[in-house]
Amino acid sequence: MVRRWLITGCSSGLGEALATAVARSGDVAVVTARRSADLERTAGAWPGLLHPVPLELRDAAGCEDAVRTAVERMGGIDVLVNNAGAGLFGAAEEVTDAEVRDQLETLVVGPWRLARLVLPLMRAQGHGHIVNVSSLAGRMAFPGLSAYVAGKYALEGMSQAMAAEVAPLGIRVTVVEPGGFATRYGTALAESARRLPAYAASTAATLDGVRGMADDDATGRPGDFAAQVLAVVAADGPTPLRVPVGDDAYAYLDIVEQASREELAAARALTAGCVPPAPLPSPAV
Repeated sequence: MVRRWLITGCSSGLGEALATAVARSGDVAVVTARRSADLERTAGAWPGLLHPVPLELRDAAGCEDAVRTAVERMGGIDVLVNNAGAGLFGAAEEVTDAEVRDQLETLVVGPWRLARLVLPLMRAQGHGHIVNVSSLAGRMAFPGLSAYVAGKYALEGMSQAMAAEVAPLGIRVTVVEPGGFATRYGTALAESARRLPAYAASTAATLDGVRGMADDDATGRPGDFAAQVLAVVAADGPTPLRVPVGDDAYAYLDIVEQASREELAAARALTAGCVPPAPLPSPAV
């Protein structure tokens, strides 16, 4: 069966690799990026299989146009991959309201909007698969990425609720959690306008780490990410809600799970001896 995909964020990195893998498998896709020129190389290599569409994810009308174009060119949508994203570096105190809103518009509101636009199509055809690309930052916090972490946690929470809502309708939801991959994420990472020296010690390691990912031979290759997403979509039967991608992702999340168990035990011990305060006397009438 030829699947029909709508994939966001295909100008480079994970999205570009996934678009290429989808076309190589014989499936068709509408691929998006903010500028159509950024899609020329990838889409041009697969005429008739990849259909480039410019999309600013924060633009509601643009999202509607992208979905409409996908239906016109492919006849429907079987798989939606919310991959587009951008990062913001800054401690919680440094990040402004406007910067938080902009980050959440990209990481949460845009993917939510596209899911809302695509779900009626999937409900009508009785099947579909929504793949939301999260991050290790959707399950663990990195100092200096407060807004990005907040967005990815929100994306995962929305995905978990939506998965339960749409499962009876024959629709699957998967959250993909990449570890470190050689992409432009680190070099394209924006920084908050306000920087406070007090936070340099606690956030500098995060910034150095993400800036150097693209040139680190130990990070994953985008083609490996693409292959695993295709495998998840092609799998028969139920699949896990969350799918970490990359050996380092599993190593980090093992540590996170152990830390969560230890935190729960510490919280239980802390509160076990707490005695509820005595009720206040009734006021005199």
